[in-house]
Amino acid sequence: MAQITLKGNPFETVGTLPAKSSEAPFFCLVKTDLSEAGPADFAGKRLVLNIFPSLDTPVCAASVRRFNQEVSALDGTVVLCISADLPFAHSRFCETEGLKNVVSLSVFRSPEFGINYGVTIANGPLKGLLSRAIVIIDADGIVRYTEQVPEIVEEPDYSAALKALKAIV
Repeated sequence: MAQITLKGNPFETVGTLPAKSSEAPFFCLVKTDLSEAGPADFAGKRLVLNIFPSLDTPVCAASVRRFNQEVSALDGTVVLCISADLPFAHSRFCETEGLKNVVSLSVFRSPEFGINYGVTIANGPLKGLLSRAIVIIDADGIVRYTEQVPEIVEEPDYSAALKALKAIV
């Protein structure tokens, strides 16, 4: 389990993020059109998994906007914005914000995602939602970078994530 905080109050996740250099766990998540997407849909691409509790919070929304802006110029890279929000909320948010460089995915049919990636919040007021984390996967499906954001109301370390992403050949 990873210990994280919400405004200084501690709580835990169900496990830990996948180990660097390990094969990324399989996932099958729901896109905004209610179709499903998994690793095969992004074959040959570097993936940035931007995982967060809900688009309806300022920090989560900021991370989606930031990765939309920062990664759009990087060839061969896809940003997957993953939360327990329903696909309709993901669609509404991206349309309202004019975001076209990210793929929004919901875990509402796939609770095993949070367990396999160690990001389901196990206790506290956000129990059942996903913690804020970044996982970068190379084109071969190997985990190359992870960050479990320790304080849920803080943004991830964009500079470190982008540096790690750019280092993947």
